[in-house]
Amino acid sequence: MKVVTTWHGQRAFTAVGDSGYEVSMDATEAYGGAGKGVTPTEMLLASLAGCIGIDVTMILKPHLSSIEKLVIETDGTRKEELPKGFTTITVTFTIDGDIDSKKAWRAINLGKEKYCAVSDSLKADIAFRLILNGMEEERV
Repeated sequence: MKVVTTWHGQRAFTAVGDSGYEVSMDATEAYGGAGKGVTPTEMLLASLAGCIGIDVTMILKPHLSSIEKLVIETDGTRKEELPKGFTTITVTFTIDGDIDSKKAWRAINLGKEKYCAVSDSLKADIAFRLILNGMEEERV
């Protein structure tokens, strides 16, 4: 897998991977950017959500027609000192639909422990939460 990232002046970059899709990244104004793209740290959290989301939907494929909504929120806490890497990340799955919490947790656990390359690549402690039909479900 290869991604080519090209600089466009100041703090702006575009990245293109083997898929051919382009992503624009930029720093916020506080770091000398113009804020015209996602920040790399936002991209990292989005990558984690996308990776685990793909795994979970693949595992839950027989039950997808019962799911009305699936939203993944990633919330990261960063170190105060440089480099300001993530120390903890909480991944919250909000699912609405007719699905058993045990099946949802099984998919989340399998995604994290066996399939998600992004979570496996991070040093941060990653915690998962499940909100099913508006109620938080304990991890099983």
